[in-house]
Amino acid sequence: MSGHLDYEINKELGECYLFMGELDKAEEYYKKAVSSNGIHPDPYLGLATVAVQRGALEDAMVMYQKAHKIEPTDKSLSGIALIRMENGEKENAFSMFVEAVKMNPANMVALFSLIRLGHELDRVADIIPYLRDYLEIDPVKHEVRYSLAGCLVCLDQKDAAREHLEKILEMNPDFEAATEMLAEIQS
Repeated sequence: MSGHLDYEINKELGECYLFMGELDKAEEYYKKAVSSNGIHPDPYLGLATVAVQRGALEDAMVMYQKAHKIEPTDKSLSGIALIRMENGEKENAFSMFVEAVKMNPANMVALFSLIRLGHELDRVADIIPYLRDYLEIDPVKHEVRYSLAGCLVCLDQKDAAREHLEKILEMNPDFEAATEMLAEIQS
């Protein structure tokens, strides 16, 4: 029991120090958590985040892969995909982000990265189902609905885009970007 308690305390301290921007302390406690209990992915994800903050993407990749080997999660997939995207492996990153949103449709890092890559890779049509899946979970997330409308405009589906923009403006009349896009569609 003491080993598990040590693990939990060290992991929590690592998270706290990371949140405060104390990277050295965060790293120290995440490493203690790993040595207390190497069978959970969380401290490896924390170490990966520390490495990313330091710009050490190769080290971050190693930590994300260790976490993923222990337990594949949408977070580990997104971390690996972000680094692959940064390294120019965009198609591979796109596939990994798709896997991540299939595991967790509410993973905003993966979802917004898919939007970015969908535009860059001319795969906008491929991301629409994931945006719709997210809106099934959280229909009032205006940023996602606005992104969906933008994708629909790119695909020349202006009537569908208009419906989404009007839905946003029904709930939030002050959403200026939606007002502007709607005006563009109607002109």
